[in-house]
Amino acid sequence: MVLAIAYLKTAQGRKYLAQLCKHFAHRIEVTYDETHGECHFASGTGVLDADDSGLRMEASSVDAEQLGQTQAIIESHLLRFAFREEFEALDWKNSDQAD
Repeated sequence: MVLAIAYLKTAQGRKYLAQLCKHFAHRIEVTYDETHGECHFASGTGVLDADDSGLRMEASSVDAEQLGQTQAIIESHLLRFAFREEFEALDWKNSDQAD
């Protein structure tokens, strides 16, 4: 299992978590509440955690190729929903770099 973590500093973390999870739930298994969400993609799992200061995203998959796909799904959708934020890409850290 490989893992990568990204964080977006924003006051809208809970809003983005809800938008992402509601959107993904149309096609995949998703469970979520106001501060935590789990999205089960074919390529891996996305775990989202939101608080007053931001949105933490964790992607995990069986190999690096599928991890990249899982990251790309999460990131591309977040970019659409968070278009008012000032970022062009997430800074994903592999699990050995995330500490």
